[in-house]
Amino acid sequence: MSEIDWSKLIPKPRSSFLLVQCNECGNKQIIFNHAKTLVKCQVCGAILAEPRGGKAKILGKVLEKM
Repeated sequence: MSEIDWSKLIPKPRSSFLLVQCNECGNKQIIFNHAKTLVKCQVCGAILAEPRGGKAKILGKVLEKM
């Protein structure tokens, strides 16, 4: 019997979570890269991501992809 290659059968997700730093206050926050709502900084209220119908427009500095 041949070995099954599961990586080809199981699709990889196209979305991910991002660690983003606020441009205004420097706060680090985890956000979803396909956000459907406006994402604001929890400290100063600056906009970190705007919805664009698919991937969100990230306005902060992306530090890491989770």
